Amino acid sequence: MKGVILAGGTGSRLYPLTKIINKHLLPVGNVPMICHGIEKFRDAGIEEILIVIGKHSAGLFTELLGSGKEWGVRITYKIQEEAGGIAQALSLAEPIMKTGERFVVLLGDNLFEDSLTPYVQAFHRQTEGARVLLKKVHDPTRYGVPILKDDRIESIEEKPAQPKSDYCVTGIYMYDSGVFDVIRAIKPSTRGELEITDVNNVYSAKGQLAYDILDGWWTDAGTFHSLYQACGRVLNEE
Repeated sequence: MKGVILAGGTGSRLYPLTKIINKHLLPVGNVPMICHGIEKFRDAGIEEILIVIGKHSAGLFTELLGSGKEWGVRITYKIQEEAGGIAQALSLAEPIMKTGERFVVLLGDNLFEDSLTPYVQAFHRQTEGARVLLKKVHDPTRYGVPILKDDRIESIEEKPAQPKSDYCVTGIYMYDSGVFDVIRAIKPSTRGELEITDVNNVYSAKGQLAYDILDGWWTDAGTFHSLYQACGRVLNEE
């Protein structure tokens, strides 16, 4: 199983820190943010990793990570030329995937405590569809909120004013290569981007979107507050 880390974007919420450096290269604990996702993949036995990056920081990523040998993995890179949404960034992984091949996707600014191993194993046992990881949060209106039924997600509401659960969909997704057909079929949102929530809702409409709930801490380190929180939690683990 391959891993994909999406590490493009402008990091506008962290400006001016991100004026000259991509947010995924900012330090979290004693290593750059991007390295935490690489370590999670490696520790789950996923050693072939694609990192989708923006063109402005491409040289910095390759200088830091190189081929991945130092980290015990094999890294390749794809350039996302311009912001087009998470699903558009994910579509760049299609050329490296074999038909029917399954893979795990991380948003590069998602930092979390749990090992990916049990969740990847659950996806191996899953006969069809996709799988996402959820986390209970105190402010679900900031996220995609799942409507749950048994072991499946009926649908996901994006940033609802009145959430139907206290859970959010984290930036940890699992798909097979059929996801690229789904991406081609969806339309851009009102902000002109291909949204990952729309992709996941195609699976949920077919009753094929399974989920697990993270046990440990999780944060989207895309704001000053959450970046500070992530640094503290990572340092406390060491």
